[in-house]
Amino acid sequence: MIFKNYEIEQKINLIQNKILLFHGENSGFKDDIKKKVKLNNSKSIVVNQTQEEILNNQDSFFQDLFNESLFGDKKIYFIEKSDDKILSLIENISEKLDDQKIFLYAEILNKKSKLRNYFEKSKEFAAIACYSDSEITLKKIITQRLKNIKGLNNDSIKIIIDNSSLNRSKLNNELSKIETCFYQKELKNDKLIELLNINENDSFNILRDAAFTGQSSSTNKLLNETIIDEDKSFFYLSTINQRLRKINDILSTKDHSLEQAIDSIKPPIFWKDKPNMLLQCKKWNQKKIKKLFQETYILEIKLKSNTDIVKKVLLKKLMVDICNLASA
Repeated sequence: MIFKNYEIEQKINLIQNKILLFHGENSGFKDDIKKKVKLNNSKSIVVNQTQEEILNNQDSFFQDLFNESLFGDKKIYFIEKSDDKILSLIENISEKLDDQKIFLYAEILNKKSKLRNYFEKSKEFAAIACYSDSEITLKKIITQRLKNIKGLNNDSIKIIIDNSSLNRSKLNNELSKIETCFYQKELKNDKLIELLNINENDSFNILRDAAFTGQSSSTNKLLNETIIDEDKSFFYLSTINQRLRKINDILSTKDHSLEQAIDSIKPPIFWKDKPNMLLQCKKWNQKKIKKLFQETYILEIKLKSNTDIVKKVLLKKLMVDICNLASA
């Protein structure tokens, strides 16, 4: 039997299957399931063990599993680092379970995995693939968690998502900070950026500005000096796209000079950034903007679909391409 992860997230307390297999790379999703199971079974005994601990001491595991607790409490087992080695044990106990529940947690299991196939084909037990989150799923989490925070908007949600690197575990940590910091306060994006340790005036933005103004010598120098944190790849990409959208909005303003358009744009541009913005607007046109939007879109797909790529190399190549476009 196969369940979709959203089905489990919404109805974990209604699932009657005695053994569930969670497999995949999304550790944040698995952690959320554990929290919900514990919350819905507050009077149960929860046992955390690894597969290796159980296989090395099976007699002790069987004794604990099938012996009733002193107070008759239900038992729930979380078995970490599971793989095909535990299958024979699961087959052995599958018909003997009463009110016990077992949750197996595994890393990525390919389609040839005996453990995965056993659960997917079973009519009693179920497998749940824990794939990486998308921006859509993370946005739902953010809006639900921060629904009582005044001032939350699409821009702040985008900042939070980009800073999370699409990692649910990291996102949950950041949301806890936000809930504490903005409790009974209005969320402001500048304060949010400060809270998440996102420095908008960091060396990457200096590199970005040099590239957008077509300063090839400065861009090359900064490429060698700038430390790019791969965990912030999506935030860097978002920063580039935000700058590009701002330039596009200014150039799209009719019946105004560039200076007037920059002064009137909403939200307002910080006064220190206006000289850079003016130089950059003079270097760009709609054709260049369209070309760069296409390139950043392709790069975003690459970053999301391939975890093995060296992100900082692709980001630095993008800065070179931006510089070349600006100076063309």
